Amino acid sequence: MVFVLGLGGTTAWALDRFVIEHVEISDVALYEAENSTTTTSAEPTATATTEPVLTATSYTSDAATVSISTVVAGTGADTVTYYVADVELTDATALRSAFAQNSFGENIIDLTSSIAAENDAIFAINGDYYGFRDTGIVIRNGVIYRDEPARDGLAFSLDGTVEVYDETTTSAAELLAAGAWNTLSFGPSIVEDGQIVAGIENVEIDTNFGNHSIQGEQPRTAVGVIDDNHLVFVVVDGRDTGYSAGVTMTGLAEIMQGLGATTAYNLDGGGSSTMYFNGAVINQPSNGGERETSDILYVGAAS
Repeated sequence: MVFVLGLGGTTAWALDRFVIEHVEISDVALYEAENSTTTTSAEPTATATTEPVLTATSYTSDAATVSISTVVAGTGADTVTYYVADVELTDATALRSAFAQNSFGENIIDLTSSIAAENDAIFAINGDYYGFRDTGIVIRNGVIYRDEPARDGLAFSLDGTVEVYDETTTSAAELLAAGAWNTLSFGPSIVEDGQIVAGIENVEIDTNFGNHSIQGEQPRTAVGVIDDNHLVFVVVDGRDTGYSAGVTMTGLAEIMQGLGATTAYNLDGGGSSTMYFNGAVINQPSNGGERETSDILYVGAAS
Protein backbone atom coordinates (compact mmCIF):
# COMPACT_ATOMS: atom_id res chain seq x y z
CA MET A 1 0.00 0.00 0.00
CA VAL A 2 1.17 3.51 -0.78
CA PHE A 3 -0.31 6.67 0.68
CA VAL A 4 0.72 10.29 1.08
CA LEU A 5 -0.09 12.37 4.13
CA GLY A 6 -1.50 15.74 3.23
CA LEU A 7 -0.34 19.06 4.64
CA GLY A 8 -2.09 21.95 6.34
CA GLY A 9 -5.78 21.44 7.04
CA THR A 10 -5.76 17.87 5.77
CA THR A 11 -3.03 16.63 8.14
CA ALA A 12 -5.37 15.74 11.01
CA TRP A 13 -7.74 13.96 8.64
CA ALA A 14 -4.87 12.04 7.03
CA LEU A 15 -3.44 10.97 10.39
CA ASP A 16 -6.85 9.77 11.52
CA ARG A 17 -7.51 7.98 8.22
CA PHE A 18 -4.13 6.34 7.66
CA VAL A 19 -2.21 6.23 10.95
CA ILE A 20 -4.28 6.34 14.13
CA GLU A 21 -5.55 2.94 15.25
CA HIS A 22 -9.32 2.47 15.36
CA VAL A 23 -9.96 -0.69 17.33
CA GLU A 24 -13.37 -2.26 16.81
CA ILE A 25 -12.66 -5.63 18.43
CA SER A 26 -9.84 -5.75 20.97
CA ASP A 27 -9.68 -9.54 21.48
CA VAL A 28 -10.20 -11.42 18.22
CA ALA A 29 -9.50 -14.83 19.76
CA LEU A 30 -12.28 -14.35 22.29
CA TYR A 31 -14.61 -12.88 19.67
CA GLU A 32 -14.15 -15.88 17.39
CA ALA A 33 -14.62 -18.32 20.26
CA GLU A 34 -17.90 -16.64 21.17
CA ASN A 35 -19.24 -16.22 17.63
CA SER A 36 -18.04 -19.19 15.62
CA THR A 37 -20.72 -21.62 14.47
CA THR A 38 -18.22 -23.89 12.71
CA THR A 39 -16.80 -27.03 14.24
CA THR A 40 -13.25 -27.21 12.96
CA SER A 41 -10.58 -29.85 12.95
CA ALA A 42 -7.84 -27.36 12.16
CA GLU A 43 -6.22 -27.28 15.59
CA PRO A 44 -3.10 -29.42 15.08
CA THR A 45 -2.78 -30.47 18.71
CA ALA A 46 -6.27 -31.96 18.58
CA THR A 47 -6.11 -33.68 15.21
CA ALA A 48 -2.54 -34.89 14.76
CA THR A 49 -2.17 -38.65 14.92
CA THR A 50 1.34 -38.82 13.47
CA GLU A 51 4.40 -36.70 14.09
CA PRO A 52 4.74 -33.76 11.70
CA VAL A 53 7.69 -33.91 9.32
CA LEU A 54 9.66 -30.73 8.72
CA THR A 55 12.54 -30.20 6.32
CA ALA A 56 14.22 -27.06 5.03
CA THR A 57 11.68 -26.82 2.22
CA SER A 58 8.61 -28.77 3.28
CA TYR A 59 6.27 -29.53 6.14
CA THR A 60 3.80 -32.38 6.49
CA SER A 61 1.25 -32.97 9.23
CA ASP A 62 -2.20 -34.50 9.43
CA ALA A 63 -3.64 -31.04 8.70
CA ALA A 64 -1.56 -29.88 5.73
CA THR A 65 1.41 -30.38 3.46
CA VAL A 66 3.41 -27.27 2.57
CA SER A 67 6.18 -27.40 -0.05
CA ILE A 68 8.38 -24.35 -0.62
CA SER A 69 10.37 -23.62 -3.76
CA THR A 70 12.36 -20.65 -5.08
CA VAL A 71 12.32 -19.71 -8.75
CA VAL A 72 14.81 -17.40 -10.48
CA ALA A 73 13.93 -16.42 -14.05
CA GLY A 74 15.58 -14.09 -16.54
CA THR A 75 19.00 -12.49 -16.42
CA GLY A 76 20.56 -9.15 -15.59
CA ALA A 77 18.12 -6.32 -15.08
CA ASP A 78 15.27 -8.63 -16.13
CA THR A 79 15.91 -11.16 -13.34
CA VAL A 80 12.80 -12.05 -11.34
CA THR A 81 12.92 -14.07 -8.11
CA TYR A 82 9.79 -15.50 -6.59
CA TYR A 83 8.78 -17.95 -3.89
CA VAL A 84 6.12 -20.62 -4.28
CA ALA A 85 4.26 -22.43 -1.51
CA ASP A 86 2.28 -25.44 -2.69
CA VAL A 87 -0.28 -26.16 0.04
CA GLU A 88 -2.49 -29.24 0.24
CA LEU A 89 -5.01 -29.33 3.06
CA THR A 90 -6.77 -32.28 4.60
CA ASP A 91 -9.44 -29.89 5.88
CA ALA A 92 -10.19 -26.42 4.52
CA THR A 93 -10.17 -24.97 8.04
CA ALA A 94 -6.45 -25.71 8.36
CA LEU A 95 -5.88 -22.49 6.41
CA ARG A 96 -6.57 -19.74 8.90
CA SER A 97 -6.39 -15.97 9.17
CA ALA A 98 -4.96 -13.82 11.94
CA PHE A 99 -5.07 -10.08 12.63
CA ALA A 100 -2.27 -7.84 13.87
CA GLN A 101 -2.25 -7.42 17.65
CA ASN A 102 -5.14 -9.88 17.97
CA SER A 103 -7.42 -6.92 17.21
CA PHE A 104 -9.79 -5.91 14.44
CA GLY A 105 -10.15 -2.37 13.10
CA GLU A 106 -8.43 0.23 10.95
CA ASN A 107 -4.67 0.97 10.94
CA ILE A 108 -3.83 -1.84 13.36
CA ILE A 109 -0.59 -3.31 12.04
CA ASP A 110 2.34 -5.60 12.86
CA LEU A 111 4.99 -7.57 11.02
CA THR A 112 3.84 -10.66 9.13
CA SER A 113 6.48 -12.67 11.00
CA SER A 114 5.28 -11.40 14.38
CA ILE A 115 1.64 -12.21 13.64
CA ALA A 116 2.73 -15.64 12.38
CA ALA A 117 4.83 -16.38 15.46
CA GLU A 118 2.03 -15.29 17.81
CA ASN A 119 -0.27 -17.81 16.10
CA ASP A 120 2.25 -20.67 15.96
CA ALA A 121 2.26 -20.64 12.16
CA ILE A 122 4.54 -22.91 10.18
CA PHE A 123 3.71 -21.01 6.98
CA ALA A 124 2.20 -17.57 6.38
CA ILE A 125 1.82 -14.81 3.82
CA ASN A 126 0.61 -11.24 4.12
CA GLY A 127 -3.13 -10.89 3.58
CA ASP A 128 -5.29 -8.21 1.99
CA TYR A 129 -4.46 -5.33 4.36
CA TYR A 130 -8.14 -5.10 5.27
CA GLY A 131 -7.27 -2.48 7.90
CA PHE A 132 -6.36 0.16 5.33
CA ARG A 133 -10.01 0.52 4.33
CA ASP A 134 -13.47 0.34 5.85
CA THR A 135 -15.12 -1.46 2.91
CA GLY A 136 -15.28 -5.05 1.76
CA ILE A 137 -16.67 -8.27 3.16
CA VAL A 138 -14.44 -9.64 5.89
CA ILE A 139 -15.14 -13.17 7.11
CA ARG A 140 -12.26 -14.81 8.95
CA ASN A 141 -12.14 -18.28 10.46
CA GLY A 142 -15.89 -18.62 10.02
CA VAL A 143 -16.79 -15.35 11.76
CA ILE A 144 -18.16 -12.12 10.21
CA TYR A 145 -16.16 -8.95 10.91
CA ARG A 146 -17.30 -6.55 8.20
CA ASP A 147 -20.12 -6.41 5.66
CA GLU A 148 -19.52 -3.46 3.33
CA PRO A 149 -19.55 -4.88 -0.23
CA ALA A 150 -17.36 -2.94 -2.64
CA ARG A 151 -15.31 -5.08 -5.08
CA ASP A 152 -14.53 -8.58 -6.31
CA GLY A 153 -13.58 -10.73 -3.35
CA LEU A 154 -12.19 -14.21 -2.85
CA ALA A 155 -14.06 -16.76 -0.74
CA PHE A 156 -12.51 -19.89 0.79
CA SER A 157 -15.25 -22.37 1.67
CA LEU A 158 -15.51 -25.25 4.11
CA ASP A 159 -15.82 -27.76 1.27
CA GLY A 160 -12.34 -26.84 0.01
CA THR A 161 -13.47 -24.73 -2.95
CA VAL A 162 -12.17 -21.20 -3.53
CA GLU A 163 -14.02 -18.76 -5.77
CA VAL A 164 -13.87 -15.16 -6.91
CA TYR A 165 -17.21 -13.43 -6.32
CA ASP A 166 -18.82 -10.01 -6.65
CA GLU A 167 -19.26 -8.63 -3.14
CA THR A 168 -22.02 -6.29 -4.29
CA THR A 169 -24.33 -9.18 -5.20
CA THR A 170 -24.38 -10.84 -1.79
CA SER A 171 -23.85 -10.29 1.94
CA ALA A 172 -21.56 -11.64 4.62
CA ALA A 173 -24.46 -13.52 6.21
CA GLU A 174 -25.36 -15.21 2.92
CA LEU A 175 -21.75 -16.20 2.33
CA LEU A 176 -21.40 -17.60 5.83
CA ALA A 177 -24.62 -19.60 5.42
CA ALA A 178 -23.26 -21.00 2.15
CA GLY A 179 -20.12 -22.25 3.89
CA ALA A 180 -17.57 -19.43 3.61
CA TRP A 181 -14.62 -19.88 5.96
CA ASN A 182 -12.39 -16.94 4.96
CA THR A 183 -12.84 -14.06 2.55
CA LEU A 184 -10.31 -11.64 1.10
CA SER A 185 -11.14 -8.23 -0.33
CA PHE A 186 -8.39 -6.86 -2.57
CA GLY A 187 -7.83 -8.15 -6.10
CA PRO A 188 -8.13 -8.05 -8.94
CA SER A 189 -8.81 -11.58 -10.06
CA ILE A 190 -5.95 -12.33 -12.47
CA VAL A 191 -6.74 -15.87 -13.67
CA GLU A 192 -10.23 -17.28 -14.24
CA ASP A 193 -11.03 -20.69 -15.76
CA GLY A 194 -7.32 -21.11 -16.43
CA GLN A 195 -7.11 -17.96 -18.57
CA ILE A 196 -5.46 -14.62 -17.83
CA VAL A 197 -8.10 -11.97 -17.18
CA ALA A 198 -8.08 -9.11 -19.70
CA GLY A 199 -7.51 -5.55 -18.55
CA ILE A 200 -5.86 -6.31 -15.22
CA GLU A 201 -3.09 -3.76 -15.78
CA ASN A 202 -5.60 -0.93 -15.51
CA VAL A 203 -7.59 -2.01 -12.46
CA GLU A 204 -7.63 0.31 -9.44
CA ILE A 205 -8.05 -1.60 -6.20
CA ASP A 206 -9.56 1.42 -4.45
CA THR A 207 -10.43 4.90 -5.62
CA ASN A 208 -10.13 6.66 -2.28
CA PHE A 209 -7.35 9.18 -1.68
CA GLY A 210 -3.82 7.80 -1.75
CA ASN A 211 -4.67 4.18 -2.49
CA HIS A 212 -4.45 3.09 -6.09
CA SER A 213 -3.22 -0.08 -7.72
CA ILE A 214 0.55 -0.04 -8.28
CA GLN A 215 1.25 -0.49 -11.98
CA GLY A 216 4.38 -1.75 -13.72
CA GLU A 217 6.93 -4.21 -12.36
CA GLN A 218 6.44 -4.49 -8.61
CA PRO A 219 6.67 -6.96 -5.74
CA ARG A 220 3.49 -9.03 -5.68
CA THR A 221 1.57 -11.55 -3.56
CA ALA A 222 -1.08 -13.89 -4.98
CA VAL A 223 -3.06 -17.00 -4.17
CA GLY A 224 -4.03 -19.57 -6.78
CA VAL A 225 -6.37 -22.55 -6.84
CA ILE A 226 -5.14 -25.87 -8.24
CA ASP A 227 -8.03 -28.00 -6.98
CA ASP A 228 -10.25 -28.39 -3.93
CA ASN A 229 -8.04 -28.01 -0.84
CA HIS A 230 -4.99 -27.56 -3.09
CA LEU A 231 -3.65 -24.01 -3.22
CA VAL A 232 -0.54 -22.24 -4.41
CA PHE A 233 0.77 -19.03 -2.85
CA VAL A 234 3.32 -16.84 -4.63
CA VAL A 235 5.42 -13.92 -3.40
CA VAL A 236 7.44 -12.07 -6.05
CA ASP A 237 10.31 -9.89 -4.87
CA GLY A 238 10.99 -6.63 -6.67
CA ARG A 239 12.59 -3.19 -6.88
CA ASP A 240 16.08 -4.73 -6.73
CA THR A 241 17.82 -4.74 -10.13
CA GLY A 242 19.85 -7.89 -10.74
CA TYR A 243 18.10 -9.82 -7.98
CA SER A 244 14.44 -9.27 -8.80
CA ALA A 245 12.81 -6.50 -10.81
CA GLY A 246 9.29 -7.54 -9.86
CA VAL A 247 6.48 -8.30 -12.31
CA THR A 248 3.48 -6.62 -13.85
CA MET A 249 0.02 -7.84 -13.00
CA THR A 250 0.00 -9.81 -16.25
CA GLY A 251 3.39 -11.26 -15.38
CA LEU A 252 1.99 -12.39 -12.05
CA ALA A 253 -0.95 -14.00 -13.83
CA GLU A 254 1.46 -15.83 -16.15
CA ILE A 255 3.33 -17.21 -13.14
CA MET A 256 0.11 -18.44 -11.55
CA GLN A 257 -1.10 -19.94 -14.82
CA GLY A 258 2.24 -21.72 -15.26
CA LEU A 259 1.87 -23.26 -11.80
CA GLY A 260 -1.44 -24.78 -12.85
CA ALA A 261 -3.79 -22.35 -11.13
CA THR A 262 -7.25 -22.25 -12.69
CA THR A 263 -8.16 -19.28 -10.49
CA ALA A 264 -5.75 -16.69 -9.11
CA TYR A 265 -6.25 -13.53 -7.08
CA ASN A 266 -3.92 -10.64 -6.35
CA LEU A 267 -3.29 -9.63 -2.74
CA ASP A 268 -1.59 -6.64 -1.18
CA GLY A 269 1.87 -6.26 -2.70
CA GLY A 270 4.75 -3.83 -2.81
CA GLY A 271 6.60 -3.62 0.50
CA SER A 272 3.92 -5.79 2.13
CA SER A 273 4.79 -8.89 0.06
CA THR A 274 6.11 -11.39 2.59
CA MET A 275 6.38 -15.19 2.83
CA TYR A 276 7.18 -16.81 6.17
CA PHE A 277 8.16 -20.44 6.73
CA ASN A 278 9.43 -22.32 9.77
CA GLY A 279 10.20 -19.27 11.87
CA ALA A 280 11.72 -16.98 9.26
CA VAL A 281 10.86 -14.66 6.39
CA ILE A 282 12.18 -16.45 3.31
CA ASN A 283 11.83 -13.72 0.68
CA GLN A 284 13.47 -10.28 0.60
CA PRO A 285 10.81 -7.60 1.15
CA SER A 286 11.45 -4.53 -0.97
CA ASN A 287 11.64 -2.07 1.92
CA GLY A 288 14.90 -3.63 3.11
CA GLY A 289 12.90 -5.46 5.74
CA GLU A 290 9.32 -6.34 6.53
CA ARG A 291 6.59 -3.75 6.31
CA GLU A 292 3.85 -4.00 8.89
CA THR A 293 0.45 -5.15 7.69
CA SER A 294 -2.96 -5.81 9.20
CA ASP A 295 -3.46 -9.54 8.61
CA ILE A 296 -2.04 -12.84 7.43
CA LEU A 297 -3.16 -16.19 6.03
CA TYR A 298 -1.40 -19.09 7.67
CA VAL A 299 -1.10 -22.81 8.30
CA GLY A 300 -0.48 -23.68 11.94
CA ALA A 301 2.32 -25.91 13.16
CA ALA A 302 1.35 -29.19 14.77
CA SER A 303 2.89 -29.82 18.17
